[in-house]
Amino acid sequence: MIPQYASALLISDLHLTPSMPLTAQRFFDFCEKDAPKVEAVFILGDLFEYWVGDDAALHSPFHQEVKHALATLSTKVKTYYLHGNRDFLVGKHFLSKTGMTLMLDPSKINIASSEYVLCHGDSLCTADIGYQVFRGWVRKQWIQKLFLRLPLNWRRSIANSLRSNSGVQYQRAIQASIAETQVKTNVTLAACAAVLRDQDSNRLIHGHTHLPKYHQEHLQDQEWQRWVLSDWDLDHPESGRPRASALLINQDGVHYADLIK
Repeated sequence: MIPQYASALLISDLHLTPSMPLTAQRFFDFCEKDAPKVEAVFILGDLFEYWVGDDAALHSPFHQEVKHALATLSTKVKTYYLHGNRDFLVGKHFLSKTGMTLMLDPSKINIASSEYVLCHGDSLCTADIGYQVFRGWVRKQWIQKLFLRLPLNWRRSIANSLRSNSGVQYQRAIQASIAETQVKTNVTLAACAAVLRDQDSNRLIHGHTHLPKYHQEHLQDQEWQRWVLSDWDLDHPESGRPRASALLINQDGVHYADLIK
């Protein structure tokens, strides 16, 4: 059954980590003050900078604090979670402790009598063939089971190595061709059109690209609306304007809610 609510807030790409305390604090404030004003909250992936298994969170005071904030929020409003490309190993144990409901990618919801398709967004970046091959492998359950059997310090080392390599490759790509990089790391019209056809919808919401904006798009005779969620970063002023927003859907329509306070 499609989740139906009169109002909702949608967020993604917070990349929570102990090294970004201002961003984390804004999330805690969001859970306590902003989120309870609506009927449902949808977290569309990459809530964490990385996730190497639910057992790792048991040994982290920071992740225990996040768990407590989510568990408290779930007692006030219905809270949903959708895996991202950095935290797709968030498992049943953590979800049960937080009270969140896991959603498939993609999923359809109904908010204020309008239907929307939700996804993290990385599956829509089909111009990046190398990443899609990588994604296909790491999303296989047998690969994940093997990884989760490794010692915790090995898993953390692998995750840090992947993050480091990703950053180096991205910087090299930018230096080589900014335009080409923007194409590879963004969604494609064909992928958006395909997922909306499969879901029989014309409204799409996703994160991942860190390019928050409202789009009206078409491909051949298919037309749709697309909303991109913002990433959050209040800890690196040197990188530009601080970022933290949510998408608010209610009887008044769809609006970006600025959470910089």
